Amino acid sequence: MKRRHYEGAYSCSVEATLDVIGGKWKGVVLFHLLDGVKRFGELRRLLPEVTQRMLTLQLRELEEAGIIHREVYREVPPKVEYSLTAFGASLEPILLLMRDWGDDYMAQLVALRRERELKAQVEETPA
Repeated sequence: MKRRHYEGAYSCSVEATLDVIGGKWKGVVLFHLLDGVKRFGELRRLLPEVTQRMLTLQLRELEEAGIIHREVYREVPPKVEYSLTAFGASLEPILLLMRDWGDDYMAQLVALRRERELKAQVEETPA
């Protein structure tokens, strides 16, 4: 597992931000936690492509960074819930901007794909 620098020096603040929320799954986990408390199984269902091991690692790193809170209930079977800390909730505007940018990017990809398909059809049409 890559060691995080949470206590180290960074060359810029963007590096520090990406060190905490960077990676394929952390941003998505945080986005889903904006809606409120989630159990581990709920997060697994929301992220079907992530392995249990990877989700566990990502959650541990976010907890270590003080972004999420992990609550363990002493019952059988054990119940574990995850929520954003107050500091983690401060990421909401960033996550919502990322969502909006992602929506625009996905629309752009669809438009580019259509443009390429039309271009290919025109090139294949005999003159």
